[in-house]
Amino acid sequence: MQGSTFEVVRSTRLSQATLGLGALWVAVSASLPFWGEAAWMREMVEFSCYFIFAMMWNLLAGYGGMVSVGQQAFFGLGGYVMLALGNLAGVNPFIAIPIAAVVAGLVAVPVSWVAFRLQGGYFAIGTWVIAEVFHLTVANIPAVGGGSGTSLTALRGLDRATRQHATYWIALACVVACIGGVYLFLRSKQGLALQAIRDNPVAAESQGIDVKRMKRLVYMVAAMGGGLAGALYFVGNLRISPDAAFGVNWTAFAIFIVVIGGIGRIEGPMVGAVLFWLLNKFFADYGTWYQLGLGLLAVAVTLWFKQGFWGALQARWGLSLFPTQRRLQT
Repeated sequence: MQGSTFEVVRSTRLSQATLGLGALWVAVSASLPFWGEAAWMREMVEFSCYFIFAMMWNLLAGYGGMVSVGQQAFFGLGGYVMLALGNLAGVNPFIAIPIAAVVAGLVAVPVSWVAFRLQGGYFAIGTWVIAEVFHLTVANIPAVGGGSGTSLTALRGLDRATRQHATYWIALACVVACIGGVYLFLRSKQGLALQAIRDNPVAAESQGIDVKRMKRLVYMVAAMGGGLAGALYFVGNLRISPDAAFGVNWTAFAIFIVVIGGIGRIEGPMVGAVLFWLLNKFFADYGTWYQLGLGLLAVAVTLWFKQGFWGALQARWGLSLFPTQRRLQT
């Protein structure tokens, strides 16, 4: 219609309120060491690691369309790089955390040349094989404990309270950086290109998008996030072993978190991580029955809530805490 003007809207009242509530949550969370118990901080650090790892898997598979079951390769690599820098090179383990993330991202570059030769299900299995290669390689390095693993000794001179507080604050900063980084990336031109590749790589390439380059970039970013989560987890745990670091359960839990929360949505890993933490807290003592319950819940969600719990809410009421789309408004 002549005379009409259009405005590109990229936020909503709900998203603006989310920003305010998020800032309040960060402020309250940052004060936890001053009034909370040590057990709470340990649980929050562990929760942060699961969440960051799941967020990276969601970026890789939910937005990039690359379903990997071998992201534990970078989780374990991040943990071992942090350990080697701390125990063998004398680097402060807290400083070693971001360094480990960068190393994981750099290692992902040559790994991607191998992994991307495979497609579909072969890509998924191939990433698992790559993770096992990492596992077996590290298990045969005596300097980092070999197959039995070793302890992080670089923090022995630090008192327990200081170590726990520092680990907690670093974990909180990593969570905020992960959410903010993924959100800003998905709102950028590169983020739109990534989602176009997920929907139809052939059409995306016909529009001038370098599909291979974009996939490698996302694979590297997801590896960095996985390495960050691994380094952070083992700083808090103080002990590492190949079986614990490179176990396929890490990716299995990430897939579970993303699937029940809602794949391809920033809110999905948030909802899924909270649900997983609650289930783990109240039912983990049931052992194999607990794992069976997780599997049955995942099956139920895929049958009746194909878009996850948040996806169902979004489809029903149009809720979006982190909108990435552009809408025209008159």
